[in-house]
Amino acid sequence: MDFLTRYVVVIVLCICLCLGYVIKHSISFIPNKYIPLIMAIVGIILNVWINGWKFTPEILLGGLASGLASTGAFEMVRNIASKEEKDAGIEEASPKLEKDS
Repeated sequence: MDFLTRYVVVIVLCICLCLGYVIKHSISFIPNKYIPLIMAIVGIILNVWINGWKFTPEILLGGLASGLASTGAFEMVRNIASKEEKDAGIEEASPKLEKDS
């Protein structure tokens, strides 16, 4: 957990998350398998920019971690949402048992 708090830059993660969403849902000629690579590169560029165009191994790692964490965050939210939809569908499909009085 210390790694995440040390290297993930929240603003870079959020920008990459939004950009990855746009690429996934709007730009059809880019295959989904390249989105993590694109987010890693964008994360590095954003982190270098945020740090005044300095380039150190920590800035590189922070950009990579933030960009790649954005793809993981998107997948996590998608899986949670699909699980909730699935659970809601099961609740609606199951018959309600009524007590005989």
